[in-house]
Formats: sequence, structure tokens, C-alpha cells
Amino acid sequence: MVVREENDVVVARAGCGLSWFETVGDLDRDQFPMLGGLDPYGDAAFNQRQMSVLLKELDRLPDGCQGQWVDEVRALGRTVLQKPHRYLWFIGD
Repeated sequence: MVVREENDVVVARAGCGLSWFETVGDLDRDQFPMLGGLDPYGDAAFNQRQMSVLLKELDRLPDGCQGQWVDEVRALGRTVLQKPHRYLWFIGD
């Protein structure tokens, strides 16, 4: 996971990865449209407007989905919200 500005400059990156199959792979896409839409093989970008929805989804995650990655997404999300034209990228395999 990284935060990039519109010119593709990386301004922050996560220290851990997201194990898709063990965390968000089985989430109901109706209840978790942002996290449930992640693809383990593709990239996904979230803009400032989407961050509020993504952060709310993190608050509702089942216990089995928790981990260090949640704290890192929150921190990266705050970085996205600090300045316009920043995006949180989940990088697939």
C-alpha cells in the first residue's frame, strides 16, 4: 500500500502487506463496497472522497479481519486527507 500524488510521487508507504485471502477476501461486497472490491491481483486506488467510506468500513471489520494492516491503512488514509490530489493505492500481485 502506498500514497501517491497525482504526479505518481510516492509520499508514504505501508510497512506490512495485506494478506487478501486471510483478511478481506470473504467480505460481503454490499456491506463493504470499498474493501470488498479489492482484487488480490489488481491495483486499486482510493481518492479523498472515497477515504471516508473506506475508514468507516475499517471500523466495522469483523475481528478475524483485524491486524497491523488496519492501522497502516488508517495512517495512510490520514496522509491522503492532508492534501488534495493524493490517492491510497492497494497494489496487487
